[in-house]
Amino acid sequence: MVLMGIAGVCRHTFNFFILLFTELNLIPPIIKALEKEGYQQPTPIQEQAIPAALAGRDLLACAQTGTGKTAAFVLPILQHLTHPAEKLKGIKSLILTPTRELAIQINESIRAYGQFLPLKHEVVFGGVNIQTQINALKKGIDVLVATPGRLLDLIGQGIISLQQVSHFVLDEADRMLDMGFIHDIKKIVSLLPAKKQTLFFSATMPSEIGKLAHTILKNPLQVEVTPVSSTAETIMQEVYAVDKQNKAKLLVYLLKSSVKDHVLVFTRTKHGADRLVKTLAKQEIQAEAIHGNKSQNARQRALNGFKSGSLKVLIATDIAARGIDVDELKYVINFDLSNEPETYVHRIGRTGRAGATGKAISFCDLEERPYLQAIANLINATIPVRNDHPYPVKDNFVAMPLPKRNGQGKVPNQTNAKKAKKRTFRRH
Repeated sequence: MVLMGIAGVCRHTFNFFILLFTELNLIPPIIKALEKEGYQQPTPIQEQAIPAALAGRDLLACAQTGTGKTAAFVLPILQHLTHPAEKLKGIKSLILTPTRELAIQINESIRAYGQFLPLKHEVVFGGVNIQTQINALKKGIDVLVATPGRLLDLIGQGIISLQQVSHFVLDEADRMLDMGFIHDIKKIVSLLPAKKQTLFFSATMPSEIGKLAHTILKNPLQVEVTPVSSTAETIMQEVYAVDKQNKAKLLVYLLKSSVKDHVLVFTRTKHGADRLVKTLAKQEIQAEAIHGNKSQNARQRALNGFKSGSLKVLIATDIAARGIDVDELKYVINFDLSNEPETYVHRIGRTGRAGATGKAISFCDLEERPYLQAIANLINATIPVRNDHPYPVKDNFVAMPLPKRNGQGKVPNQTNAKKAKKRTFRRH
């Protein structure tokens, strides 16, 4: 067993007390790039991961989007690839990621951090012309960022060989599992050299991902920051009790009254996202949706508009939103609550970053109350519920954390959620 127990990984924490990038033994070209980009102080995951990765250790990291994990694996890889031993032709570093948006974001980070290094990098993903990507790959690259499907397609055509890969990154492994990529990942891993450094990142550690980590990691350092059960103190959270048929009306009301800044809205389904865009358009509120059925160009256009500030409302499903990183986003609205409480933490973590304040508003109808209870249990907090709006429900309610038993708190799942609802919801 290379790990002491996957279940315990997300409770491990290390403290290196490093304050500046200049203290991380990074080479001058990387330090120069960081200074140019305005970065001086590493985040906790960077403090923990970079020294170990530079030392050649395999890494198992529990870290979610927004913690600075991209630089935690990109910086050591760039430094390793400047070593004379890494001068062989072929792809030397493979970064596997679940979504197109996240792949693009990682490639942009490589461009920024490696701007003073003689390294070539490329990103490949589905939904766009494959020939353009083939032409770029034939010119020779050092670092490849890829989504699983397009990577296997290019391997199958004989365009890509993984025989020279010395550094492998598996990013957002749990989301890979959610999207059904686990078999693709196993196939890709089987094509990689046995001797390599592997950096494994996941926000959560379900059993199947834990088994995969056991398989591909060798004596890894285990690090963890921002546990998935915690929400940033800078995020103000509140719930609006509302009947399902009035959710769209309530959203329009908030967008025209109190929510004046840009807002990221989460829906449970792709169809729901598209329907909401049409509903807002009838109220002269411009919004665009991003989800798996949208073309890459449409998704990128919407994301660019949102980042630039020209688009006020971006509506997204959970999978499509996994690569969104918008500076100083003040509002997140959960139009639909997810039946997975961890997803709530991921969603609202899009705001309140880097010490900035943010607000997370969630709509909760009668059927979603068990989901709210599960969230309260996970984050061990009571989220204020509001009924003081134009579309109040007949009864108000509050979800409170369940008392822990023998030190182990239980989070209701979909099977026992109704029992939890009867046991814990209170009217007042």
